[in-house]
Amino acid sequence: MFIFDAHLDLSMNAMDWNRDLTWSIEEIRKSEQGLTDKAGRGNNTVCLEAMRKGNVGLCMATQIARYVHKDNTLPGWKSPQQAWAHTQGQLAWYKSMEDAGEMVQITNKSQLDAHLELWKTDEEKKPIGYLLSLEGADSIVDISYLQKAYDSGLRAIGPAHYGPGTYAHGTNSVGGIGTKGRELLKEIERLGIILDVTHLCDISFWETMVNYDGPLWASHNNCRALVNHHRQFTDEQLKEIIARQGVIGVVLDAWMMTPTWERGVSTPQSANVSLQQIMDNIDHICQLAGNADHVGIGSDLDGGFGKEQGPSDVDTIADLQKMTKLLHDRGYAQPDIEKIMNRNFINFLRRNLKS
Repeated sequence: MFIFDAHLDLSMNAMDWNRDLTWSIEEIRKSEQGLTDKAGRGNNTVCLEAMRKGNVGLCMATQIARYVHKDNTLPGWKSPQQAWAHTQGQLAWYKSMEDAGEMVQITNKSQLDAHLELWKTDEEKKPIGYLLSLEGADSIVDISYLQKAYDSGLRAIGPAHYGPGTYAHGTNSVGGIGTKGRELLKEIERLGIILDVTHLCDISFWETMVNYDGPLWASHNNCRALVNHHRQFTDEQLKEIIARQGVIGVVLDAWMMTPTWERGVSTPQSANVSLQQIMDNIDHICQLAGNADHVGIGSDLDGGFGKEQGPSDVDTIADLQKMTKLLHDRGYAQPDIEKIMNRNFINFLRRNLKS
């Protein structure tokens, strides 16, 4: 089945982890043997070949570069100009993948429909379609830069990532969106960019709901009712997204899948983490919605971790195909399985992208 993945950090892996994503999973793993600079070395689960093998033909592909204030201890760039420049390097990598025929950028409905038709053909090596998403808006130097980003293809944006940011407060921080955050939301709405509410802390989330009326989704978020951590969304937050015709992409990071996970200690096997917990999150969202129209996949499988911190039954991103049988075993009808695997996010894009 065709799969849409609403959250992959492809350029971060290429530029920050020095991974050639045109290599196979095995080649990348072998090249990282003995490296200890980052947790997850040698455990990568995503490359372009594996995406094709798993029929993951379309994704939201991120740019990400955090700007940190002098008193912020998180890793990041010392100025928003540096952060902006890093995102432009990431954009250059995507463009080089287009030049190589490996990927193709989607910015409007016509391109989306043409790409989906291409993936119905038997062409041997089809390009991976991607829409640009900015994870954390700190690299937007000032509001005028959002137009520059849009002109380069940006179609979704999350105001915050981890910690306090320029435009909102993210994971592991507490606070609102402020004047700059409200200005950013107005410009997002004017340009018709999709607002990604993932990572917003509770206060920033609810202030955003008051100040924003445009299209929104949560690209990679699980349910706080199942894992009680502020990185997850409460039922009230999920219902708000559903009421606004949004979609929630379930995420495959192990610590967001089970409350027993201990960082640096647990393994997927010891914590009994598998795609069954993803089914639990899908079920929970469908029960809140009363249908299967508001949930999809935002795997984040390359988001700074690998198979050491993912479901035990996922070796590569191609294993997302296992979800179709698991959904069937849970009693989901074929049309609803298709919605979850791709159609909910694709229909959202068709409603909200320009022609």
